[in-house]
Amino acid sequence: MARLAEWSRIPWVRWGLLGLVLAVGLTVYLVLTAGPGNDLYAEVRQGPFDVSVTVTGELQALHSEEINGPADEMRSKNFRLAEILIKDLVPEGTIVDSGDYVGLLDKQALSTQLKSLEDDVEKGEQQYIKTQLDTALTLRELRNSLLNLEFEVEDQRITLEQSKYEPPATVRKAQISLDKAERSLRQAQNNYKLKHQQAVASMREAALNLDKVKRNRESMFELLDRFTITAPRRGMVIYYREWEGKRRTVGSRITPWDPVVATLPDLSVLVSKTYVNEVDVSRVKVGQSVEVGADAFPDRHYTGRVIQVANVGEQVQGNDARVFEVLVQLDGTDSILRPSMTTSNRILIQHLDSARYCPLECIHALDSMQVVYTAGGQRKEVKVGVSNDTDAVLLGGLSVGERLYLSMPEHPERFPPISLKQ
Repeated sequence: MARLAEWSRIPWVRWGLLGLVLAVGLTVYLVLTAGPGNDLYAEVRQGPFDVSVTVTGELQALHSEEINGPADEMRSKNFRLAEILIKDLVPEGTIVDSGDYVGLLDKQALSTQLKSLEDDVEKGEQQYIKTQLDTALTLRELRNSLLNLEFEVEDQRITLEQSKYEPPATVRKAQISLDKAERSLRQAQNNYKLKHQQAVASMREAALNLDKVKRNRESMFELLDRFTITAPRRGMVIYYREWEGKRRTVGSRITPWDPVVATLPDLSVLVSKTYVNEVDVSRVKVGQSVEVGADAFPDRHYTGRVIQVANVGEQVQGNDARVFEVLVQLDGTDSILRPSMTTSNRILIQHLDSARYCPLECIHALDSMQVVYTAGGQRKEVKVGVSNDTDAVLLGGLSVGERLYLSMPEHPERFPPISLKQ
């Protein structure tokens, strides 16, 4: 204590202690005297009033051309491919011309079938050669038999001629032998014709089977060529959006029923695809004006109009409520705008040239009434008209410039009520 008293005799220490005491005293005074004067207020205003719905969207081309994989061939009974992996794609936004490379499908999906077709072609060629050799051997044997039978007939004819001086029985026997030889020759000739026709049919069948497997192989090669995806025309490559919103890129798969690899949008007509919740969608109509902003270019502003409002709601990932798809078409276009850019869309629901309004925070529910608390210490009942995200139109009960509490004041019971009739 003695040391403290000694320090207090030093002038600059004495003045410092005095300042500290005054600062503490001032802080305590401000806390104890803080009251309604520290509340925030807003004024009742008069002027134009817009009712709008603000939602985010994504730019898309209204019309676009799809770049498809070989859907028809995938459905062919010769191949029957359930799905194919996208192995490579050019970067999104790449400008391509007609015939330029866009992407590559995984050819391994057909490797097993191609090997099987190669085996079928080899088997077909072997079968064709085998049939050719078999028919050649068979027909050669038949021709040799015919030649032998012709010699037999000639031999029997000579025997008959030599027996004309023999007894009738011997002549008759020679005649019978000749007739039998001639009949055998005719039967052999007919049999040769049938065998020849059979051989021709067998060769035709073998040739057809070989041609079939060769055509299948050629179709396979053509299909594999189509696994290299090219652009049908000039444009900008934009990745395809699947139904759940996921982009189709390298590693994705296409099917015969959904063969789109990428798209070439028509950038001359752009729309912003957005979703409006089920509470606000009843106020959104086709033809309403829209203010559109591109998040990537905050200094650019565009106008547009609603061209389509979905009749059926849907569940969108990341949103618990049901939403309705709304398309907003931009008026004109801008070369810096690209599909998939995020936009802010302010859909104008209603415009009032002049209205009296105040912030929504100033209006409070009390029993069945709506009231405001004035800076003059009164509680006034008000009638509220249309509202937007921040303000509400006042249909009566307040004057322009009147100051209102922005939040519920402390001890609201001390504010005497003023009804609409007053």
